[in-house]
Amino acid sequence: MTTNFALDLRVARKKSGLNQIDCAHLLDVHPSRISKLESGKRPPSVREICTLSLIYGKSFESLFGSVFESARQLLRDQLATMPKGSKHWLGRLNRNRTLNAIAERLDNSPQRHGGV
Repeated sequence: MTTNFALDLRVARKKSGLNQIDCAHLLDVHPSRISKLESGKRPPSVREICTLSLIYGKSFESLFGSVFESARQLLRDQLATMPKGSKHWLGRLNRNRTLNAIAERLDNSPQRHGGV
């Protein structure tokens, strides 16, 4: 979990005028969960991500932009070191097409660093 993400989450909550207890109630979690999310000690679940997006009125990617950028960089690194596929494997054409599509999406993906 990135420090930027935790900071963005805390800033979004404060801008909304909600306190951690309010957010915990809306997420149906214990207030300590909000503290852990905002300090970067715990990653949010998919349900929490969706709910936080709705609470703060932010798109998923704008709210979690730093997490997306981290995931993009990791995927770029992994793609660069992808093992060669077998020449005789029937799925190699689909595999190559998929790997090329991933590279294209990474090259064309917007670089958002703004967060909230």
